[in-house]
Amino acid sequence: MPELVNEGPPPGRIDIVLSDDNPLFTCMAIIPQLSLFSWNEMDSLGDLARLRLVLTSMPDEALLTRLHAHRGRRGRNDHPVRGMWNSLLAGVVFQHLSIESLRRELARNAQLREMCGLWDIPSASAYTRFLQKLLRYTEELDAMFDHLVKALRETLPGFGEHLAIDSKAISSWANHPSKESEPDGRRDLDANYGVKSYKGLHKDGKPWEKVVRWFGYKLHLVVDAAYELPVAFSVTPASKSDMPGAHDLLNRM
Repeated sequence: MPELVNEGPPPGRIDIVLSDDNPLFTCMAIIPQLSLFSWNEMDSLGDLARLRLVLTSMPDEALLTRLHAHRGRRGRNDHPVRGMWNSLLAGVVFQHLSIESLRRELARNAQLREMCGLWDIPSASAYTRFLQKLLRYTEELDAMFDHLVKALRETLPGFGEHLAIDSKAISSWANHPSKESEPDGRRDLDANYGVKSYKGLHKDGKPWEKVVRWFGYKLHLVVDAAYELPVAFSVTPASKSDMPGAHDLLNRM
């Protein structure tokens, strides 16, 4: 593998250069920061500082252009597309487990609303509609992920040399399927049931086993074992076995 050279800012600094076009989202700055890939230091930045790093480094212009075009043709314009998207990213950074939890955070945190670009709190139904629209643009979302992985390969020495494969259960909050096969917005027709078992030994040498059952999906991941960052992923119905899922991912890399 050829040697990877980081031609970016010196260690311990991230240069973020933004435009003055919209001061709400950006301000012309070169901000010295802690080492990008030291998780302990990243955690010490605080949620708003980490969110700013995510918003300014996310290659999302193609996606937002498509979303703007879709809304311009046929959609309502109650909340800015970028504000809705930024708030979903904030939900990930702030580790909210539900849209309602995110909405409560937005209601009490004026700084977060301003950083996202929201003047009021979108309703739960507004988020539902926005998420449904996102599902139409999986190609743009996949391109964003591939762009970020490529940037990591160009920046981090040895990234991708040592890989690990694992899977994670993702429960569906929708109603379980019934005899009705037509979609109605309440039942999840793509999900199914999965089972995963974990085995080990107690300190006294006795074996133990934990069996997890869920209705939903399975996230298959290939990660860099040194940096603990994703290299490839896929989402399948929960019943998809780990080994076939891993083979499918490796064949796509």
